[in-house]
Amino acid sequence: MRSALQRIADNIVENLTLSARALVRPPRLPIKAQSLATIVIAAALVVAAALCMVLLDARAVDLARGEPDWFRAAFEDITRFGLSGWFLVPCGVVLLVLAAVTSPLLTTPAQAVLAALGARFGFIFLAIGLPGLFVSIVKRLIGRARPFVGGHEDPFAYVPLSWHPAFASMPSGHATTAVAAAIAIGAIWPRTRIVMWLYAVAIMVSRVAVLAHRPSDVLGGALVALIGTYLIRRWFAARGLVFRASDLAAKPAPSFARVMAALRLSMSPRKFGS
Repeated sequence: MRSALQRIADNIVENLTLSARALVRPPRLPIKAQSLATIVIAAALVVAAALCMVLLDARAVDLARGEPDWFRAAFEDITRFGLSGWFLVPCGVVLLVLAAVTSPLLTTPAQAVLAALGARFGFIFLAIGLPGLFVSIVKRLIGRARPFVGGHEDPFAYVPLSWHPAFASMPSGHATTAVAAAIAIGAIWPRTRIVMWLYAVAIMVSRVAVLAHRPSDVLGGALVALIGTYLIRRWFAARGLVFRASDLAAKPAPSFARVMAALRLSMSPRKFGS
């Protein structure tokens, strides 16, 4: 039993090390596609956030302040699903499990299936986690006051370099997580896009409804998510992982049947020589 556990631990360390090396190795493939759509959307978000700051932020906050209690309570429940842990924890668990069960003793096809699955969950983890980490730092450097901090609403109240949560309004971390999740998961599994974007919009609206952010804050979060997921997608594609270098489209994913077959093989006692 102890020997089997030791081998599992060794597998985790070895496979996580190999994954890290695959991510940091020099690019193998040139990225031919330049996403004009991403540039246009990013520019539109910048313009929209600037206009919201001047024209919409104060009005939206005043409107949200007059909401009935039951309405705000509903969005208080919804907004909790914008926390990054809803995605990072399951992805992290899946990655650890895959690292534990993947072994050189498996057949080459089985190793390839588990590696392809791990690369996809690794992309989702990084595409959500890295933009979220960036926002967690930069929002405290910007120091924009949240709605009604100080007893009155001022969309232009800033205390730069403040690390107090009351001055961490721009950009919205929840919006960053929701939009990054919608883009990343939708890029790998296109059939989920409608559901994921409905989720992202609901989270963005909820942040204004609960008076945690203004519209320009959630648009700023969406901008960070858009740029962050695009850069991470290019990083993976340049190393031949998950996406094609020619157009950044997702490579064919292993079928559910192949994944289950590989997992059954990985759980076989014969893999550990017992």
